Amino acid sequence: MDYVKFGNTGLEVSKLCLGCMTYGVSDRGSHAWTLDEENSRPLIKQAIELGINFFDTANVYSDGTSEEIVGRALKDFAKRDDVVIATKVFNRMRPGPNGAGLSRKAIMTEIDHSLRRLGTDYVDLYQIHRLDKKTPIEETMEALHDVVKAGKARYIGASSMYAWQFAKAVYTSRLNGWTQFISMQNHVNLLNREEEREMLPFCADQGIAVMPWSPLARGRLTRAWEETSERQKTDEFGKGLYVQAEQADRNIVEQVAAVAKARGVPQAQVALAWLLQKPDITSPIIGASKPAHLTDAVAALSLKLTKEEIASLEAPYVPHAVAGFG
Repeated sequence: MDYVKFGNTGLEVSKLCLGCMTYGVSDRGSHAWTLDEENSRPLIKQAIELGINFFDTANVYSDGTSEEIVGRALKDFAKRDDVVIATKVFNRMRPGPNGAGLSRKAIMTEIDHSLRRLGTDYVDLYQIHRLDKKTPIEETMEALHDVVKAGKARYIGASSMYAWQFAKAVYTSRLNGWTQFISMQNHVNLLNREEEREMLPFCADQGIAVMPWSPLARGRLTRAWEETSERQKTDEFGKGLYVQAEQADRNIVEQVAAVAKARGVPQAQVALAWLLQKPDITSPIIGASKPAHLTDAVAALSLKLTKEEIASLEAPYVPHAVAGFG
């Protein structure tokens, strides 16, 4: 496993982050494809054994049960000081006023609930899952600053939004002497490269870590275009991410398959290797519902694509409308 500095901080994380949306009790959430605790624990243990020290979850994943499962597994399989735990806040956790969003009340309430579910005194990275357009950014940033100063989080990060919105948040914290965002969790893969226009250059310029979600496009980059999966058929959020430029996207997937065949490796390794070789990427968030998903991801760290292969993978791309901000 390779380890890298997380943006401009001294924090060191594995070059791969295990995304834990897959782990949770589905009858308490909205995903038919998630794994229960018995089937989740071996994968979390395998990730640790492979050297992954970075784990990303969220309060909303399977109604909080992802945090519960991940927290118990990390307590059993690792030392707390050796792992980097990230979770997120914003989405609705209960009906009625103040059950969602990034108000001071919501943030202060949800950090305590997340810590209880995770079974830890602090999280290493507390992220806003999306931007709350109904709450002043000053209120959100000051509340996050106070979470850090209370010792409940070591760092703060953000997820998908427009680059100008992220810049506003970063500079609001600087103007007021508050804790600053150190990371951006955004949507970057071979089928969606729109973040290359503004967000990635901004993060590179400011020394902000980038940890892309869905690096394999919800599995679309790992199999033939005509093939599908249980998640692809039932993931309502994912259905809206890849509905544009179908022919161009299909051409990209076929090119991934061609490079993979020539190299004698699975498509997943090629698609992830492309992302890992981008200079602005810190630690992609990989999902794993099978042991091979983890071994393929680790193998991708050693797969170095040539300039010609990278060019062939990128050539079919056409501009896409923004997807994943909602």
